[in-house]
Amino acid sequence: MPLIVMCGYPCCGKTRRAEELKDYFEKNTERKVYVVGDGALDVDKNSVYADSQKEKNVRAALKAEVERKVNKDDVVILDSLNYIKGYRYELFCLIKHTQTPHCLVYCLTSGEVSSAWNSERDTAEQYTQDIFDALVLRFEAPDSRNRWDSPLFTILKDDTLPYEAISDALFKRKAPPPNQSTQSQPLSSTNFLYELDKITQEVLMVIFNAQKTSVPGDLLTVPGATEKSVLNIELTRSINMAELRKLRRQFISYTKMHPTENTGQISNMFVQYLNKSLR
Repeated sequence: MPLIVMCGYPCCGKTRRAEELKDYFEKNTERKVYVVGDGALDVDKNSVYADSQKEKNVRAALKAEVERKVNKDDVVILDSLNYIKGYRYELFCLIKHTQTPHCLVYCLTSGEVSSAWNSERDTAEQYTQDIFDALVLRFEAPDSRNRWDSPLFTILKDDTLPYEAISDALFKRKAPPPNQSTQSQPLSSTNFLYELDKITQEVLMVIFNAQKTSVPGDLLTVPGATEKSVLNIELTRSINMAELRKLRRQFISYTKMHPTENTGQISNMFVQYLNKSLR
């Protein structure tokens, strides 16, 4: 299913827009439309967004539900904040693997307008002011120059949705081609797991040791990386070993599910993953 990713501040009109899109596609096409959102999880959003681990679990649950529903025929609308660019990149990797198009609908409002809309909700449905302010502060606005944020439709509060343009983006545009990091291939040899473990550990040690003589802004050359676009790790800040190990575990978990038979690509894939995750 083509994927529509909603994005915006809390209480900016995402759910209303998602319902408008659902109605449009159901009336004008024969495709099924599924809305995946926070509401279906029945969680206390103030509790979730006050706890990073709970929030991470909710994002993972939403992504898993999208992954279960996504295919090449119908439409999935992800109705959530989707305010972290790294998470939007993960969704982009998901649709590349499925080989189906996607687009981003950005409901753009000011913090003042969204805050006013929040205060008009029933008390049980409101964000507390502290949580609301924190989410606005953490919000990473989409940028159409990024592949994972494109095509991007920015919608103001009084705009009419550009239904035809969104439809064309989903049904008349080719899906992004899969790459080595998203193609699912059979695991042909136990040697792959050995190489995956060894190479990623070597990259981690290169980064950790190089930081002793480097400063933010330096580029760390990674042995084994061959693609010009991913030869270096961009050192934007100091990175401790605990964070590096966490990223390594995440990369290994994903790569085990989507292995490549070309173990020479592991360094390139891992460096690319680190550069995206450490921005």
